Amino acid sequence: MSLGVRDILNKHRLLSGTSACPGCPENIAMRLISTALGENAVFVVVAGCSSVIQGMGPNSAYNYPVLNIAFAAGPAAASGIAAAMRSRGKDVKAVVWAGDGGTADIGMASLSGAAERNEDILYICVDNEAYMNTGGQRSGSTPIGASTTTTPMGKRHNKKNIPFIMMAHHVPYVATASVGYPHDLMEKVKKAKAIRGFSYVQVLCPDPYGWMFDPSKTAEVAKLAVQTCYWPLFEYENGRLRIADECLHCLDKRTRKPVKEFLKVQGRFKHADEEKVRELQEYIDEMWDRLKLLYEEKLKF
Repeated sequence: MSLGVRDILNKHRLLSGTSACPGCPENIAMRLISTALGENAVFVVVAGCSSVIQGMGPNSAYNYPVLNIAFAAGPAAASGIAAAMRSRGKDVKAVVWAGDGGTADIGMASLSGAAERNEDILYICVDNEAYMNTGGQRSGSTPIGASTTTTPMGKRHNKKNIPFIMMAHHVPYVATASVGYPHDLMEKVKKAKAIRGFSYVQVLCPDPYGWMFDPSKTAEVAKLAVQTCYWPLFEYENGRLRIADECLHCLDKRTRKPVKEFLKVQGRFKHADEEKVRELQEYIDEMWDRLKLLYEEKLKF
């Protein structure tokens, strides 16, 4: 039976009084993910917004054992924790919590290594598509046309598709989620926690300040990303792809809502000309062509 809003508010482990910005998607994600994880987890928090949000040590607003670690070391540290827990006979999930900078860029080598070894960890990427904690610089996950402090006139390249890269590692479980679809996110985290081996979940976390929209609209923008097919919701489990019901309309190009509907509610695309919008739409269409092939043909990546 799915949880209602009241159940989520009663079961999550995020304590009040964090230093998060209004409308913070990472706080939303932690509420939902902690509800799904329950008590038996240890968090390895890679440098980023969440390093600050949790508060000063030795206590943590995340209400879990937390190891704060440098950008590149998260998966390696979690692998060691997982091994230590196994040696002591403890059923505790080691969870890496990292932003897109610590995932797509600085942490890519150790992430790939942990995936290749099929370490028994859950890696969660809270993707706000830039280095928001240090001022909003572009990352490998920033989309084409988006304005950041290091690309003030708009980024010139498409974002790195990390879920596809992780699928190519042939790990047991890869999923995408959005803070705009809480039950979908929680069910995927529950499944990932139960898997023995490496699991990866990438969560879209629209940042009100870096993306330049009203902080009260975080969930709305997160939903719009899915509705316009910019952000797919899928699971890739043991070589089989499943598309969430909310995204089935994206399999047919004729029923996709134009990405312009998603871009116009954000200030970060104010410098994006028609050419950049066209390139972003082509990126989305090509991504869905690939997903459609995997979905319909039941091929392994």
